[in-house]
Parts: sequence; structure tokens; C-alpha cells
Amino acid sequence: MTSLWFASPPLSLSSGYQSLIAPRPGVQRVVPWRHQSFHKPELFVQSRTQRPVQATRSTSSSTEVRDLEDRIREQLLNAEPPLPPSAYDTAWVAMVPAAGSPLAPRYPQSVDWILQNQRGDGSWGPGIPGDPSLRKDALSSTMACVLALRTWGVGDEHISRGLRFIAHNLSFVTDDKRDTPAGFSVIFPGMITRGLGMGLEIPLTPADIDTILRLRNTEIRCMACGSKAFMAYVAEGSGDLLDWDQAMAHQRKNGSFFNSPATTAAAAIHNYDGRALDYLDTLISNFGSSVPTVYPRNVYSRLRMVDTLERMGISRSFSSEIHNILEMTYRSWLAKDEEIMQDMTTCAMAFRLLRLHGYDIPSGELAQFSEESSFHESVPGHLNDTVALLELYKASQVQILEEELILENIGSWSAELLKQQLYANKISRCVDPAEVEHVLKFPLYTILDRLEHRRNIEHFKPGGFQMLKSAHRPYHADEEIVALAADGFHSSQAVYQQELQHLKSWVKEVKLDELEFARLMPLHTLFSAASTMFPSGLSEARLAWSKMCVLITAIDDLFDIVGSREELENLVKLIDLYSILTPHNKLNKSAWAEMVRAMMVEADWRITGHVPSMEEYMTAGLPSFKLGPVIAASAYLVGPELPEDVVRCPEYSELFLHLSICGRYLNDLRSYEREKEEGKVNSVLLLAPRYGGSIETAKREVKSATEASRRELLRLVVRDGGAVPRPCREVFWNMCKAIHLFYMDEDGYVTPKEMMHAANAVVLNPLRLPGEVDTLAVSNKPRHACLS
Repeated sequence: MTSLWFASPPLSLSSGYQSLIAPRPGVQRVVPWRHQSFHKPELFVQSRTQRPVQATRSTSSSTEVRDLEDRIREQLLNAEPPLPPSAYDTAWVAMVPAAGSPLAPRYPQSVDWILQNQRGDGSWGPGIPGDPSLRKDALSSTMACVLALRTWGVGDEHISRGLRFIAHNLSFVTDDKRDTPAGFSVIFPGMITRGLGMGLEIPLTPADIDTILRLRNTEIRCMACGSKAFMAYVAEGSGDLLDWDQAMAHQRKNGSFFNSPATTAAAAIHNYDGRALDYLDTLISNFGSSVPTVYPRNVYSRLRMVDTLERMGISRSFSSEIHNILEMTYRSWLAKDEEIMQDMTTCAMAFRLLRLHGYDIPSGELAQFSEESSFHESVPGHLNDTVALLELYKASQVQILEEELILENIGSWSAELLKQQLYANKISRCVDPAEVEHVLKFPLYTILDRLEHRRNIEHFKPGGFQMLKSAHRPYHADEEIVALAADGFHSSQAVYQQELQHLKSWVKEVKLDELEFARLMPLHTLFSAASTMFPSGLSEARLAWSKMCVLITAIDDLFDIVGSREELENLVKLIDLYSILTPHNKLNKSAWAEMVRAMMVEADWRITGHVPSMEEYMTAGLPSFKLGPVIAASAYLVGPELPEDVVRCPEYSELFLHLSICGRYLNDLRSYEREKEEGKVNSVLLLAPRYGGSIETAKREVKSATEASRRELLRLVVRDGGAVPRPCREVFWNMCKAIHLFYMDEDGYVTPKEMMHAANAVVLNPLRLPGEVDTLAVSNKPRHACLS
């Protein structure tokens, strides 16, 4: 049952990283790996002649770094992030008639904007003239602008040029390979119908018009039973097919329909609804002559930026700003702000981020998304929105209570729909299918921070077009974020490399390299520390962790390979005596003593053939998993002071208990077959007789216990308050993630080559950025189209 585990998920830049580590021949377990540390230079940790390395200066000048930070901070502090104009939505707003004067526009400035913003090719819309990637959007925007001008009898030449553009680009209407605005198959044919009814001489053949109109008929026939929301969303193209009484149920408190200016304008045109007009008046007041394609979207924009900063590993530099954003989001959540609660993507993202940051967010607020039908009946569901599905799936993983059936249900159906999109090649165009595969394979509780940061930096696509009814490119400091993240990654690697040299020197100085039986893997153990305790300032903690891993590995090899019973007993007595006589770091010494005593008990079982009870097994099995010395050392060095009374408190003990249960049970689930062949004991093997010898039933019980402890551990870590400081609690969660990653595959082991790949990715190999450009240079490359 010995379970020295040692870590190394390999990095795959195309599909993520996978759990790994294969024990060398003759060695049946693996070694602990994660941030280890010691508060003072003492026995087992570091020599007195060598001190932890200090962080070197950034690979870029401090002025450049501060400039990047300032630009990002400015965006975070922006009360209302700028939204680009949408020609499509502005055209619909321009069609709203004035009060008491149906022959005059309510917003003449919007009509003027249309007249002033036609392109040379006759089109209106986003993107670059002639760019085929957004040609459908240009068709939709152009047709809307033509209708607006025709409504008020102005701009005849503009109308003619716009219609010629539509005729010349008609083939794009049915081109499924192009980025398609939301609802295009209903809205564009609806606008064609509206134009014909207005007497427009659209230069299309009857066959062309028939083909276009069939698009809408086919789309409507294919709608599921829950299409009422979508029909209301595309009200401007639904025409007589829309039941306006039902559509009015989707009007929000701010007067809008789905926060869509175009849909709201269609409602105002239909029945001159006062609340809809108030919303449109606010838009014009805020934005002038043109309007964006969605408003408001402040909460989503801010949360998306917070999430990006965390995924790129630079959120610590903006902790104050992030705290303020989350505080505002929490207040909006409590107020049930429609901007959060009625937007599936925003609601799921807010839930995940708030809960992980310690806010008391009950999962009941996601009950509206509990069943799969809730997705299919929604606008994102009709659009097969991968972004919304990903956010729901991520939110479902933040389970902290035993009975959170809502999250379990969401996780089940969202994962299945994401898989279906993958298999059918129906992933939203702005989402990389590899990202979906990665999220499905590596749940939240298996993520190693620095490997994830590297992957996100190298796969980063600076702010793409987000395709709603019209493509828009919201301003985010994406280029600055990736530049700052890359610079930080390079800078921290320089520190890790100094630490690696220090660690190698220490191994020689204390003569561990003279132990022929011991596995000495400085790079691997440092990788395990750096993959989670990645900030440069935690050098002392990483070194102490790494040295602890080296020592534990050597002791494990002594117990499993070469040590006689007398030698093992003498070692146990020596450590017991040391823990009594040494006054400093009593917790760490007692953890070492408890660990080796448990290892001795297991050795006795192996020698005598004793089969313990389940209770006996767990009493020895938890400390023998060898997490005690690792956690005890790490918790002292992650930042906050950790008084002796705190590490002796029930909360600390509970954290360690649930972590140890996860580690022991995950190891047993992966090793029971091998240990059965070797005549060893294992929780799965001990439980099976209770169920008539059923291994599968025993495995289900062990898995259930593991999941319960993982949930409780996460609850203890993320809750607000508590005796143990949050950074110290995160040590337990980080260790838990590492264990889950290592044991997530059925075989439980990986090759040394894969492990070396992962270690090199974090510690040695520089980032591989597209084009290998200077990471501080802001890219001017065209952005990718994106559905959000």
C-alpha cells in the first residue's frame, strides 16, 4: 500500500497535458510532489551554507512592465468599457418613427450616421472591406441600412450602391463556412421580405429570392418546441410569424429585449412601447448617433477580463481591482440583476468566480439551467453557443456541498452536449476545439497552474470578433495581457533555473547522491513546486518543498527496496528522538515521525502477512501517503504567519484529513490490481468482501468517498474566514489537484519522457509564441471572428 507519488503531467501544446509518471522497474509507487517548504534552515531542508536564491529582475525593464500593467489596470477600472458601433443595430434604431409623426425618424442622428458611414464597396458593417470572413454580417448590416434609408426616403444613391453590394455577394448567404450573425437565417430573409413590401427594386432573380426565403422557412421548421425565446430574439426578421403578446414576456426591466438594440427597436416600431423607447433613448444619449450590438454588457466584460488574468497567471498584480470588480458583481448578484441572471454565460461565469473567491453563492441560483431543456429553449441553445456551454460546465465543477444536484445535472448535460458538438464538428467558430477537449479532460480539480498558464499564453488569441446579431470587437487589453503574462513567465523561469542549480548543489553537499538506492530527481521535484507555487517570491517555499520531496523519496526507497527491519526501526527511533529534542517546527517534526511510524506499520504487515481491518488500514494509510511533512513545511512559507495554535486547530486537521483521504483512495483505486498480485493490502481489496467480493462495488464506494472529501476540502478552502489563512488553505487544494491529475487516468502512471516534457515546460523551455515575436510588442494582427 506504499504510495510515494511523484508528479509530472506532460505538456501537450495541442491538446493539453496529461497525467504521468512511470515508476522505474522494481519500484511500485511514486513520490509526493508539490510545493514543500520549511520556515527555517533545519535538518532535512537546506544546508546552512546555501540560501534560497532570490528572484532576479524581470526579463523586461520595470518601466515596460509598469506600462503594461497601467494599461490593463485602466481597462479594469473603466466603469463602462467602450463598445464599438453596430451598423446593423443602428439601422434598426434609425427606423423608429418619431412620436406623433410617423413620417419622421425619432433618431435622425442615426440616419445621418448611416449616410456618413457607407463603405466604398457599398456595404456597411464591421471588419475590413473585401474581407470574406464577415461577408454575411456585411450583407445583414447593409440590408438593414438600406431599409432605414428607404423608410425615410433619403440616400437614393446609397441605397443603389448597397443593393448592388448585396447582389454581388449573394452566394455568401447560403455559405455555411462563413461566420454567421445570430439569427441570420431568419433576419436576412425577413429584411428581404420587408424591402420588397416597401417597393425596393432588389437586383435579385425570383429564384434567388425564393432561395433566401426558404432559409427562414427551413430555420423555423427546424426549431425545437422551445423556440419562443429565439423567435422573440429575432423579432425584426420574424414579421407576421411572431406572436408579439408572447414576445413581450421577454422584455427586461431596462425596457430592452435581450439587451439587443435591434430587437428592442423592432418592438418600438411595432407598438411604440414606452419602456422600449426609454431604453433606446438611453442608448442614443450614451453613445450618440450609433449604438452597439448589445447593451449593457459591463458585467460580462469585467468578469471575462478577470478570468483571463487568472488564466494567464498575472491576476496577483491586479488583486485590488479584481476584488472591487467581484464586490460589485456580488452586489449585483444579490440584487438579481438581469444583466447577470438572464444571461446564461454571464451567470455561470459569475457563479464560478464568486464562489472560488470565497463569496457565499448558493447553487440554487443556477436552478434555471438545471435541465438540458433549459438550454435548448434559450437563445444560446438555439445558436448552439459553445461559450455558454463551456461556462456552465466549468461552473458545475465548483461543488462544495454534498447535495448540489443542480450542479451535478448541469455538469452532466453540458458535458454531453460539448462532446456532441466535438463529434459533429459543431463547435462555435470562435472556440478552439482543442480547448473544449482540454476542459472536458481536465476538470478544475486537476489543473496545475503553471502548466495551464503556459498553455493559455501559447494558445492565446487576442480579442476576436464576437458574433452576436452583428460582429463586434469589444476593447480589451488582450495584447497587453498576453505580453505581460509572457514576460512574467520568462522572468519566473529564470528564478526556477537558479533554484534548480541550488537544489543540485544541495543534493551533493548533504551527500544524498551517495545513496545508490535512492532516486534523485531535482528537476522533477522542483517542477512539482513551481507548477503551483509559481510566483517568483516563493523561492524559499519551492526549495524547501523540493528538498522535502528528495528526502521522502530516499526514505521511501529505503523502506521498499534495501532497508532491513533493524535499519528501518533505527530510522524510526532516530526521527522520533529528533522530533522530541528539536524545539523548532514541532509540527513538521511530528509529521515526519508519524509518517515513518506508519511506514513501519505497513512494513510489518508486509513482513508478517497480517491483513488489517479497514480502520487499521486507514489509520496507517493516511500518514503513510507522505503528505504530512510536505504540507507542514509548505503552509509556513506561502506568506501569512501561521501560529502554532492554528496548525493545531480542528480546521487545519480537517483540511489535512480530507486531503489525505483523497490521496490514499485515489492511489488505491489505481493500484489495487498490482498490490493484489504482490500480496499487499488496499482499501478497495479490504472493502470488497463487504459486498460479496465485488470489486466494482468497492471501487464505487471509494470513489464516492473521494468525491465527498474533495468537495469538503474545496468548501474549507474557498469559504470566507476561518482560522487558517487563505494562502495556507490553498496549499491543501493545490496538493489535491496534483494528486487528482496524477491519478486521473486508468493506468495511473505515465512515462518518464512525458514527465520530463512537463518539467522542462515549466522550468526550462521558453514559451513558444506565434511568430516568436517580442512578448512586449503589442500585436497588430487581425483578430479572429468569435461567437460569444
